[in-house]
Amino acid sequence: MKQEQKAGRYERIFEQASELLVKSNNPISGMATLSALLHHKMKFFWTGFYLLHDGKLQVGPYQGALACIDLKKDAGVCWASVNKLQTIIVPDVHDFPGHIACDSRSQSEIVVPVFMHDGSIIGVLDIDSDEKNSFDETDARWLEKLIKLIQA
Repeated sequence: MKQEQKAGRYERIFEQASELLVKSNNPISGMATLSALLHHKMKFFWTGFYLLHDGKLQVGPYQGALACIDLKKDAGVCWASVNKLQTIIVPDVHDFPGHIACDSRSQSEIVVPVFMHDGSIIGVLDIDSDEKNSFDETDARWLEKLIKLIQA
């Protein structure tokens, strides 16, 4: 997908998500809605959230194939995003040290940290593609903007 086409699609998703999520005061409902919107409108392979709970990173609302329930502590892209407090783009998951393969069809990934209004991290938005090099700065910029709609 061309950059301008991708940005336009994200802009439409942002408008729709803004209208839907303004009515919700529940971040879990927001995550479920955002997962569905992104998964179906962007045609991602796997779209969902992993949430911090008792020192574990556990699956939250998602769309796609069956997910890993608990992610091994301090391993993989999701934990890297939590530990670095930043968005991580992985063009080829097979080149990422310690990558956790919940589904072997995953080829590239982007992970965006989810923060509460007080700045504490509560989890990550994890998106996988079954094609390499699927994510770039356009995805990062729009996904970070979308995440702010569900901050608790």
